[in-house]
Order: sequence, then C-alpha cells, then structure tokens
Amino acid sequence: MFIKARLRLTFWYTLIIMVVSLSFSGAIYKLWTSEVTRFETMHRMRMEERLEHADLIQERFRIMPPPRIFVADPELIEDAKQRILTRLMFANLSILLIAGGLGYFLSGKTLSPIKDMVDDQNRFISDASHEIRTPLTSLKSAFEVFLMNKKRSLKESDMLMGESITEVNKLQSITEGMLQLLNHKEPNGIENFTIIDIGKVISRVVHKIKPIAYKKGIKIQSKILSVNLRGDENSINNLFTILIDNAIKYSKPKSEIFITSKKLTKYIIIKVIDEGIGISEKDLPHIFDRFYRTDSARTKSDSGGYGLGLSIAKKIVDDHKGSIWVKSKINKGSSFSVKLPLNV
Repeated sequence: MFIKARLRLTFWYTLIIMVVSLSFSGAIYKLWTSEVTRFETMHRMRMEERLEHADLIQERFRIMPPPRIFVADPELIEDAKQRILTRLMFANLSILLIAGGLGYFLSGKTLSPIKDMVDDQNRFISDASHEIRTPLTSLKSAFEVFLMNKKRSLKESDMLMGESITEVNKLQSITEGMLQLLNHKEPNGIENFTIIDIGKVISRVVHKIKPIAYKKGIKIQSKILSVNLRGDENSINNLFTILIDNAIKYSKPKSEIFITSKKLTKYIIIKVIDEGIGISEKDLPHIFDRFYRTDSARTKSDSGGYGLGLSIAKKIVDDHKGSIWVKSKINKGSSFSVKLPLNV
C-alpha cells in the first residue's frame, strides 16, 4: 500500500517540478529567441542605413562603391535557436531524472511517520485482540463445560461465578490499561502543565499503595526531596503508581522497596528499587514495549499484569521530556530510574 502511495507521491512531486521547469524553459527560450531576432533586425537596419549613406556619397563624389556587407545568414539564426532548444531539452531531461530521484526520496521521508503510525496502530489492534481473546476463551470454555454437566451443583455454580469474575477482572485490567495508553497517545501541551511538588505527589502515591505492600509483608522506604517541577499531576501520579505497584508485584515477601531522589541542576532523578525476582538481560531492551511479558517468572499468572503498565509509564515520561531506564539482576531485584526536567 505504501509503495503505491510513495510512487503516486513521487509522480506528483516530479510533475509539479517539471511543470515549473518547462514553464521557465519556455520563458527562457522565448526570451532568447526574441533577443536574437531583435539583434538580427537591429543589425540589418544599421547595415541598410550605412549602405544608403554610402550610396549617397558615391553619387555625390563619383567614387567607387564600398564592398557590400552581408547581414547574418538566417540559417545561422535558426541554427542558434535550435541549439538553445536542444540545450534546454537536455537540461529538462536532467531535471526530470534528478526530480524523480529526489521525489522518491522525499516521498519516503513524508510517508515514513504515517507508515510508522499505521504500523503502530495495527500492532496495537493485533496485540489488544490477542490479549482480550485469552480471558474470553477461558470464559467460553468454563461455561461450555458447565453446561455439558447435567448434574450441576450449587458449589460448581459458585466456582464458575468466581472464575468468571476473575476473567472479567482481567478484561477490565486490559481495557483500563489500553485506555490509559490511548489517553497518553498525544503529548500533553506545556500550557496544561502546572507547578507540582514531586515529593508530595510521590508521598500520596506511597500512602495509597502501602496497604497492598503490607499484605505481602513488604516495607516501603521513601526519601523524596520536596522539589517543584512543571508537569501534569495526574500523569505523574499514574507514573509512580505504576512503578511502585510493579515493584510490589515482583518483590519477594518480607522484602523492602526503596524510593530515593537526587536533584541535579536542571533535572531530578527518582529511583524505585526493589529486592524482587529481577529481569533477565535479554528482556531489558523490551521491558517498556506494549504487551511485552518476559518468559521468566515475571508473567501475568504471577503478577496479574498484561505488559501495559511500563509502556504507559514510558509514554508519561516522554510527554514530560524526561527519560526512564532500568537496571536489574535475576533474583537480586530491579532499579527503575526516572529523570524529569525541572523547568520551573
């Protein structure tokens, strides 16, 4: 599809350039030929005047007539016009070849962002369809097995309802994650940013999420500087909710999570460090990819995650012109670092 679009765009680029080039060539040819014709006419008129003057002198003084000076040959004039036309044709042929090559290159540059966007949308639809299909298939299978059993008991009905609620919760988790990702699809305009205290925002997140950590016997140690920066408070809240919740999910029971900060001249770096199961080296480059899950212990069966949280976190950081990276070792834990500009 994009090859055809690129060729069509190349054709239109080349056509526009050639129309302009041929228009200029026509104007140049007309100007040159008119100048040559004007020069030839003026030259002929001067020579005729000189000859008439010479004839008068001859008649008056009875002297020998001067030699006749011939005006430029009309064939030479036509030959000059033909050479001009030939050179213009070669010039336009060269322009055609160059315009075609440049047009193809520029059309590729023009269509590249559109192609990337469409490919990204197609991947999103494909990934989302695959992820939604899994809990739906589980629901369908559970209901089919239940209906095939003619001697259904109340206990089995209760079990089916429990399994159904679990799968529905999974669907809800997926759709909420996709909606959050779509909400951050376009970067927030800087005019919507306000001055926020990053220390207070993270403290509220920690206070909200601590009960979940306590259930696993996990302690959260938070030492965040009270620093002002420009940003969207809800997005920053979501960012650190995702990172801290992610740390809790993959931390071992009765371990600790550390949240630290370091202020630089123009940036602040916040780290969320856990003592969890870690991430393998081969998975680290893909950890922020949408719907990506590792093939180790960090799976949805263990954590309930569907590979959307870190992708959303990455998008929020990008919206704030910051950066995010992770360091991790298997069975040692992970350290997520967020670098945000102050811009106050």
